[in-house]
Amino acid sequence: WLKEFARQGHRRNSLASGKRAQCASAMENMQQQHVFAFIFPMASGHINPSLPMARALASLGHEVHYLCREQMREAIEDTGAAFHSDIEVEAELYEGRSPDMFGAMESLRKEFGLTDDSVTFLEFMTKLRNIQLELMMPGVIRWLRDLQATAVMYCPLMNPEAPYAAQVVGIPSVALLTIAGPGSCPRAMDEFISMCGGSREEVLEMCLSFQPKLEATRRMNDRYGLGLSDVEMFQPFGKLAVLERSAVTLVTTCEDLQDPMSEELAAYYAAAGVKFETVGPLLDVEGARRAAGHKFDARSTDGTRLDANPSDESEIVARVHAARATGRKVVAVSMGTVITGDSPEVGWDARPMGPGGVRRGLTGRELCRAAWAAAFDAFGAEDAEAGPLLIVALGPQPDALGEVRPPANAICRPSIPQVDVLKAGVDLFLTHGGQNSFTESLASGAPVVVCPGFGDQPVNARKAEALGVGLQVPRPEPDEEQAAEAAARYRADVAEALRRVVAEPAFAEASQACATRVASCGGVPRAVRVMLELSAGAAQRPLGSDKAVAVPPDSKAATARRAGA
Repeated sequence: WLKEFARQGHRRNSLASGKRAQCASAMENMQQQHVFAFIFPMASGHINPSLPMARALASLGHEVHYLCREQMREAIEDTGAAFHSDIEVEAELYEGRSPDMFGAMESLRKEFGLTDDSVTFLEFMTKLRNIQLELMMPGVIRWLRDLQATAVMYCPLMNPEAPYAAQVVGIPSVALLTIAGPGSCPRAMDEFISMCGGSREEVLEMCLSFQPKLEATRRMNDRYGLGLSDVEMFQPFGKLAVLERSAVTLVTTCEDLQDPMSEELAAYYAAAGVKFETVGPLLDVEGARRAAGHKFDARSTDGTRLDANPSDESEIVARVHAARATGRKVVAVSMGTVITGDSPEVGWDARPMGPGGVRRGLTGRELCRAAWAAAFDAFGAEDAEAGPLLIVALGPQPDALGEVRPPANAICRPSIPQVDVLKAGVDLFLTHGGQNSFTESLASGAPVVVCPGFGDQPVNARKAEALGVGLQVPRPEPDEEQAAEAAARYRADVAEALRRVVAEPAFAEASQACATRVASCGGVPRAVRVMLELSAGAAQRPLGSDKAVAVPPDSKAATARRAGA
């Protein structure tokens, strides 16, 4: 596609000679070697769409470096990119602190006296966010300068340090938004606040009343000239302020599948000059490694494999192709990587937060086992070659199925090569409805039954029904003492939905129509082109020419600040 882009540029003879020279210079810069820094969290759904971009850039001869957590190393290095541990790079944050799924939040809670049982997850995350950000910044800035990076790609939902550090260094950043557009954020934030038993007013008060947070924000503004606000998620509510710092935000869905923005939010982004590009799902090549289900504490896996080995994955895909060749139906099943993980808020053993901060409803364990059992009820067979071929992702938990017994025609693994399986062709996809899985199903033309857990998943479940591509079965919300009965009913409801979607051709027809729409979004080639154009422009000016800020070579300054706080 890059060569074709160049040929098209040369054919535009109507351009003025000066414009042609600028295009030629831009193309020359795009084909020079560039250094890309990718900064992503330990979250499969956030990092996976970036992997095919890294692979494409590396195959074109560019350097790609990831800053992430060890659990993601294998998938990262499979792209040809270099892995760097955030724990090692961000010395100011991790020196003397224990890493956790959100950085070093648990250690910071102890340092700042937020360990009382009355302090909610929402409260300490809100109060400590900018304190942690301040400790991340020096290491990330040093890392970018050591790499001599020419552009940054990052997750705007979980890595605010990335665009701020890029701004300090003087290089462009690109946000990769892995939800259904910026209109999703206000609803997602409201749901998160509600899940934690809080309110907007309470969060605003937390933002404005915790003095160590206010002091950290002020120090960062004084030191780096960032102009950070104490209430960044407000005014208007649900904005992603980090997007102001980036040259463009890539959105992994289609224009007409984005969640709508309020007039106030749309006006804010327009006034701030924030540019959005919908590129559709970013799908990797067959056989590529993906970040799969994992436990956030790498030491607690109890020997469980976090993903299948390459030969096992190839065998699974071969089984799917063989089934398709004989006209046998194929059903894929995955409940995602978060609800099967060990997140204390939304993972395997967690119940959703209900009104008044009371947890109720099915745990992740109960929800997943009921959904898996429903698939077995609907399509199970006593012979391995009878009935549909069932391909089931279980996640990283030891004995994930518990007392649920899979039938002979089911292949159950901690993870499956989901993109490859969907590309090979499935007749039905039972999914949790996470944004990546939802758009991947649309891209492949697979009808769905959505069993949502939390976050954007219920919204995508409703979209599936609205688009006519499948059915949803909402998560039950019983009191804990009625959980077993609710799980049994849920199992029956899911099985009924699965049978109906397979039996009614209208779902498959609507799915194929969506696949055609999704294919027009551009995908990986379009996203890579954006990165190359930005990096080419950055390469024409000296590194850090926009701003030069001194950063200490070690963590002594940060240690002194902590003592002062």
